[in-house]
Formats: sequence, C-alpha cells, structure tokens
Amino acid sequence: MYIRKDFYTSIILLCVGHQWAMAQTDTSRAKNLHGVEVKAVRLETLTSKAAMPVTIINRKTLEMMGSRRLDEVMREQTGVNIVNDIAAGSRAIGMQMQGFSADYILILIDGQPMIGRNAGNFDLSRITVSDIERIEIVKGASSSLFGSEALGGVVNIITRQKVTTKQGQAILRYGSQNTQDATLEGEMPFSKEKGSVSLSGNYYHTDGYNVNSYLSRGATAPPYDSYSLQSRLRYRLSNTHQLLLSGRWSLRNSQNESVYGSGQTQNSTKDVLRESDVNASAVLQSSVNKQFRVNSQYYLTRYSSSQDVSTGKQVALKANDFTQYFHRLEEQFLYTPSENLSFTGGAGANLERMNDTEFHGGNDLWSGYAYAQGDWKLLSKLMTRIGLRYDHNGFYGGRLNPSAGFSYSVSEKVLLKAAVGTGYKTPDFKKRYQVFTNPQAGYTVLGVEEVAGTLAEMQAAGLISEIRPVARNISAALQPETSVSYNVGLSVQAHTSVKVDLNVFYNSLHNFINTVQVATRTNYQPVYSYINLDRSYTAGAEAGVVVSPLPGLDISAGYQLLYAKDRGVMDSIRSGKYPYNKVRNSNTGETNPSRVSDYIGLENRSRHMANLRVFYEYAPWGISATCRVTYRSKAGYDDANNNRFLDRYDTFIAGYAMLYASLEKKLCKDHLSVQITADNVTNYTDMLMPGQPGRILMAGLKWRFFK
Repeated sequence: MYIRKDFYTSIILLCVGHQWAMAQTDTSRAKNLHGVEVKAVRLETLTSKAAMPVTIINRKTLEMMGSRRLDEVMREQTGVNIVNDIAAGSRAIGMQMQGFSADYILILIDGQPMIGRNAGNFDLSRITVSDIERIEIVKGASSSLFGSEALGGVVNIITRQKVTTKQGQAILRYGSQNTQDATLEGEMPFSKEKGSVSLSGNYYHTDGYNVNSYLSRGATAPPYDSYSLQSRLRYRLSNTHQLLLSGRWSLRNSQNESVYGSGQTQNSTKDVLRESDVNASAVLQSSVNKQFRVNSQYYLTRYSSSQDVSTGKQVALKANDFTQYFHRLEEQFLYTPSENLSFTGGAGANLERMNDTEFHGGNDLWSGYAYAQGDWKLLSKLMTRIGLRYDHNGFYGGRLNPSAGFSYSVSEKVLLKAAVGTGYKTPDFKKRYQVFTNPQAGYTVLGVEEVAGTLAEMQAAGLISEIRPVARNISAALQPETSVSYNVGLSVQAHTSVKVDLNVFYNSLHNFINTVQVATRTNYQPVYSYINLDRSYTAGAEAGVVVSPLPGLDISAGYQLLYAKDRGVMDSIRSGKYPYNKVRNSNTGETNPSRVSDYIGLENRSRHMANLRVFYEYAPWGISATCRVTYRSKAGYDDANNNRFLDRYDTFIAGYAMLYASLEKKLCKDHLSVQITADNVTNYTDMLMPGQPGRILMAGLKWRFFK
C-alpha cells in the first residue's frame, strides 16, 4: 500500500489546528470514547451467569495490544491455545481450552453462535477486533444458558450496543508481509437519545507466509483479502420496550499457488477459496415490571465457501461449494422476586440447513431447547446457582443436562468457587455423510453412514488395497458425546495491588468421537472414518496473578498444567493388545514392551503453558507500552512408530516461547494515536506449525472524531 505525502501533511496540519483551537476547552469529553455503556443482546452475559470465574478482555487491553484479528488476542490468554489441524488443510486453525479442541468450543457474538467450520475448526482470523467492546471466556461445560454442546467452553464477543455521544474513528495499519488493515467506524444517538446507530467497516490483506523449507514457492498460510461491514440500531419504543437490530457481513478471498521441488520434479497446485458470512438479529426487550423482563429474538446466520484446487497443468483436483444456514427463534425471561433470588429461563428452536457437494445424505436438521437457571443468595457469604437445560435433536432425540455451582466468601479477601456441569454434543453432518478426498495429500474421509457403500464402490474400482477389521465395527448409529465438567477455584486479594487466582479442573468425556483409519488406498494413503471412544479425560490446573505496583503499571502472569488422555488406549496397553503392546525406536529399531507410563496423551496438547504480560500507561504524556511473552511446551504431532498412541519416540512439536511488544503515543488532545507493534519478535517458526508466522512489524495511525 502506498501512502501519499499529502496524507501526512494533512495529519500534521489537522493536529496543529486542533491544538490551537482546543487549547482552552475542557478535554473531559474525550473520555466519552471509552465511557460507552455496554449491554449484551441476551439479558445477562457470561460475566454474571457463569458458575466459575470468567476471563474478561476489555477494549482498552485490545487497543494497547494492537491486535487486528481475534486469533491474535486469544493466543495470549491463559489456558487457551491456537493450534493447526494440518490434516484438514492449511486453513484449519482452531482453539483449545482445557484440552478440548475447537470442535467443542462455542464462539458467540453478542450471545449468538457463529458457524462455518473446517473439520470442526473455527478460523478466528475471520473476525476483526475493531468493533469489539470486550471478550468473555468461560471454560468447561458449566453454563446452562448458552448451549450444552460447548463441552470445552464458550467465547462470547460483546460489541458496543448503547451509544450516548456522537463519535467515530479511522484506523490505518501497514506492516510485514504486506499486511494492510483499514477500519472506519462511527456511532451516534438520535431522537433525544431514544435511539442510536453505529456503523463500521474493515479491510484486511496479507500476502501470507511460508514456514516450509520444501515449498519453493507459495505460502503455508495462504494470502487473502478480507472485507467486513457491521451495523447496529437501538431504539426505545416506549418506557417498557426496546428494539435492537444488528447485522454483519464479511467476505474473504484467497488464492494460493504452491510449488514443491524444482526442475523435472516440480509439483504445483493452485488453491482458490472464497468465503462469506452474514449475521442478522432482531431483539425486542420488554420490561413487564420491575421484577420481570422478557427478550423475544430471531437470529439468522449464513456461511458459504467455494473452493477449487487444480494442478499447475490446470487439471481439476477438487471443486466444492458449501452453504450453511442457521435460524434461531428464542424467548427468554428474567424474574427477580427479591434481592437474594433470581431466575433466568427460556426456550427456542433452531433450523440448520446445509448444501455441500461432499455430502451424500440429508441436509436439514431441526433442534429445540429449553433452560432454566436460578441464583439464590442463601447466606450473606454464600451464593448458589442451579441450572437445567433440555436439548432435543431431530435425529438423536433429547437429553437433560444439569449444572450447579456456588461461591463462598471465606473472608473479605478470599473467594471460593466450585461448579459441576454436563455437556451433550451430537455428531454433525460431516461425521455422518461426508465423502471427502484431499487432493494434495491424497487421503479420504468418510462419514459413518457412507463407509460400507463407498468402500465397496472404491474396492470395485480398484482404488482400495486393504480394508482394516475396524471397518466392520463402524456403526451408522454414531453416538452423541457426553461430558461431566468439574471446576474448583480460589480467588485471593492478597494486597490492594495483588490478586491471585487458582483453578483446578477435571473433564470426563464419554463416547468421544475419534478419527480412525478404516482402509488404505492403492496410492498408499489412508481412508478415515469415525468411531466412539468410551472414555477420555482432560485434567489440570490454572494459576494467575496480577500485580499493580505503580499507577498505570499492570504485571500479570498465567500458567496451565494439562493432562489429556484416552482411557481406552491405557486399557489396551495394560491388556497387551496389538499394536499397543510395543514401543519402537524408529531410529535404532529397538523394540520394548509398552507400559502405561509410555503413553504421553492426546495429540497437539502441551503439558505446560505460561504467559507473562506487562502493560504500562503514562497518561500525562499520552504514552502506553506493552511487552508480552507466551510459552508452550512440546506437543505430540504424529504417531511415527505406528503403535496408535503417542510415546517418546514419536514426532513432537518442539517447545517454544513467543515475544510480543507494542508502543503507542497519543497526540492532538487524544484525537491522534500513533502505534508500533511487533509480533513474534524473535522470528521463531516451525514447519509443524504452518499457521504461526514469523516476525511481523506493524505501524498504525488512528484518528478519533469527537467533540
């Protein structure tokens, strides 16, 4: 992107003009830019309705970090990990919490679910942070309000809702890898503040990056252009009724040409992807009286993608068009009979519709749900919470999921919290009906309902060299996954400037849906499908400390210890079942009997994760700076010795640390901000982490419009 000299001249003149014109004015009005009242579309947000402590990332933190996309924010949070699902392609980047993969984590915008996943992974880089007021993170299946399918937790993105003053801002950033980020947004009240409207737009471009030395041309993370528009309207119809309308549209275009080798052995592919998603909601908030409030809402989201993969000789390898619709109608109420007692409840219905060239089965799914949650302050120091949720699926039937929790103030400085909740997740369309072949890697994935018929067809066509015995155990009746989540936390205000949080968790998972090889193609590549594993678990502990030794200075540190294992694998090792009974060193050929202690755990989970963050702001000079470090210990990548579990002789992603920094200076009575950011300062990359870019340096300008 080329920026003309007259742009800089205009900024300088604008600053000088405002410095003179506003020299005698009261600058307190500038604070209104940060003093926006926020209320989520739902009656209550995760902050007040989760039985465990909720991680809150506010707007000021986002601005000081200089983050541009949501994945950049989440990768620095305690207990959150951004990982690559390489088997699903270069664009499959997801998030883990408490050892659960992205498929078990619900992503919400203002309390409503986002759709459009690649092999269960929701690409967080689709979401710009420019319009986010705060992010709420709750871990584990402890919320009855937001869906029992969130076995691993919920991330709720809250956008600005209520506007009390006319204001806006323009942001322009440019940096490494030809990264361009431009945002324009504005908001204003109208009709004597009976209503408000806000609009925002964002453009983002990156040339992508390559961390694979075998790739002579192209990118492991493809280049793309992203466009997004968001709008919100709030209008108070009367003293008891308020209407909220919101809409979001985004488009992303990506084209990647990859070349491996050179000369006669050169192999090239061209991958073109176009994605778009639309979200719209209408909410009528009604106050029947001081004790009773009602939300009536409709939500629609549509996600579509079109992908074409071809060779350098223009031979088509794959063409896929995918469209997903999600409709939701919901009625929600809040009843507060007294200061010590409140009830939240509701019921709703969902219609999910998919059109996909890879699906061979049905494409419509109805589901319904109802929930109730009560909060009761039994004693001055004891608050209890009990929730119940019923989910009904058109194919799998229904299930009742309870949850309970309490918080007890041991003293003015010590708070104890505990919670238990159950989760319930039904298999999606892909696990039932998908027939997919990766054109570059050559492997095939079959939904369970397609295994028998498709394998027979492939074998008749001479495409199958081996059908494994496990294929006979593949059942079309893949069972829903269920979980029980336990969390116990302790919060200690050790000093006015020191706070310590501790949390211990255990998640028991039944009928875990796991990928298994059912056959081998004649090109020696595997054919995969899915089976239920009876018992798996994740367990661990988290710790966090925040210290504010000086005004404007905040130092925080976080740590997570994680164990994630499949009990079925442990049982197979104990019983000496083949091939679990041996551990082989592929380098020396040495083979020994296996022991349970040889089993390290599930793939792509780090035993240790930590972070250290320093935020400093010196208001008199309008300067702020941050320095952040994240650490992740080694994680299992691949079963290199083919004994179907991770042991010390397998392939691992090495442990690593990442360093991030930012510096910002405010000028022109806080109208202008100049910011420099550096991500991955040490330029660390790993071929096994294709989604982790090298060093990215960015420079940006922000102009705020306000009176």
